[in-house]
Amino acid sequence: MNLNELLAAELKRLEESQTIKYETALQSAQGGVVKVQGKEVVMLASNNYLGMSNHPAVCKAAIEGIKKYGYGLASVRFLTGTQTIHLELENKISKFLKSEDTILFSSSFSANVAFFSALTNEKLGYENYKDVIYSDRLNHASIIDGQRLCRAETTDRKIYNHGDVVDLERQLEEDKNKGYRIRMIATDGVFSMEGDLASLPIILKLAQKYGAIVFIDDAHGIGVCGKTGRGTAEQFNLLGEIDVTVGTLGKAIGGAAGGFISGSKEMIGYMRQKGRPYIFSNSLPPAVVCGSMAAFDLLMKDKSIVNRLQENTDYFRKEIKNIGFRIIEGMHPIVPIMVGEASIAQEMSRKLLKSGVYIKGLWYPVVPKGEARLRAQISAALTKKNIDRALEAFEKVGKKMKVI
Repeated sequence: MNLNELLAAELKRLEESQTIKYETALQSAQGGVVKVQGKEVVMLASNNYLGMSNHPAVCKAAIEGIKKYGYGLASVRFLTGTQTIHLELENKISKFLKSEDTILFSSSFSANVAFFSALTNEKLGYENYKDVIYSDRLNHASIIDGQRLCRAETTDRKIYNHGDVVDLERQLEEDKNKGYRIRMIATDGVFSMEGDLASLPIILKLAQKYGAIVFIDDAHGIGVCGKTGRGTAEQFNLLGEIDVTVGTLGKAIGGAAGGFISGSKEMIGYMRQKGRPYIFSNSLPPAVVCGSMAAFDLLMKDKSIVNRLQENTDYFRKEIKNIGFRIIEGMHPIVPIMVGEASIAQEMSRKLLKSGVYIKGLWYPVVPKGEARLRAQISAALTKKNIDRALEAFEKVGKKMKVI
């Protein structure tokens, strides 16, 4: 068989088994209600947590950005790709997260890929050294891929059980006399499949005890967690105490594109010199930069947006359980509705779409076997009427399929 024949066979297998399908393409802007297959449906599958993906103020700022600064930069940052707005956005994010400095990337995936390799693959004054990274088992793929770029001869990569700080401390204790140059604990702030939060207070104490730095990817936390949406650290009253925070502009903050790393001035300055995805990728376009700044401004000025998101989340979590569904408990807008088998998740997703609800199912290998689920994602863009409409569809489909 030639390469194309091999790929065709593998593609057929993937299309039959995986969750990546495109038959439900949106025919409208992203929002609490979207148009799919010619019909308006309630959106419960989007990272648009604050409803800013199509917010008038964000769209207006993006349009003004194009008018004033152009469509694109056609350059990387260190050549001709830095405009005053890029520096302004970086400064705004730093103030928002109470960090010393921030560096922008084309995505948070790129930020993670840049961070780990840039830090561990350089001598930093050491001729012979060994670093170690302790990583939560359910960390995002971008963290995993970033760590894969760390050279095996210079970096030990260790996995601790998901959310298990006892297992983490056991490994830290076992390694305390090994003479590692850098010790790092890497975790998601919010885990996207479960909707649960990292135990940051305990992780931070362990880091201080064993001389480690703490890295969190807070893509699903920033704009969502904490009283003012400043993320998982704020949720635990630890804002400004985390060594390295990666965030995204592609979820709650406007939902377009872009990511960032926030940390110390020394760390960010070093990333500007050694972060390869930053050095060799085009700058974020002005529309995204200006739209993102408008989203941050909205978030900082209008506390009702985060309050509305949290109220919607509490209401949906309570009512979906009252109907009879089993969920993974928590406080995050990611609400996993557990159905067990992949076939049930697949069929329920299709039937719910026909009943006016856009939601996606997740099954093995994305989640463990027997733990298939529908992942609901609540948004501030949803009205109570929208949520009630979705709940009615869940009850109808759930009873018809004998899930409840």
